[in-house]
Amino acid sequence: MKALKIFTLVALVATLASFTFANKSANKTEETKVEASYAFFKLVNDTNQKIRIHTGSGVVSLNKRGGSTSITCKPGRKIYTAPRGTKDKFIFKVTSSMCGKTVKLSKYL
Repeated sequence: MKALKIFTLVALVATLASFTFANKSANKTEETKVEASYAFFKLVNDTNQKIRIHTGSGVVSLNKRGGSTSITCKPGRKIYTAPRGTKDKFIFKVTSSMCGKTVKLSKYL
């Protein structure tokens, strides 16, 4: 009889603890989704020339008049031209105000 009471008590505590941990992990998932929605900005080539750029993590080719790419929004990251596949001329530095927005390349060339 005493063993049954102990087993019931342990089962009750384990059940209550599982609800507490599940609630905390659900909140972390929500926070991650909010941060992810502003983690990028869109760069649009609105010029009349095809251009290759170095984004800090790789090289992207943007077609003329509307070619675009999404870039991770890390303030301080520098964007360069990359005509031969390597960094060349500095274009602009990423700022926090760009996050979640569309940036036109003609503004910086």
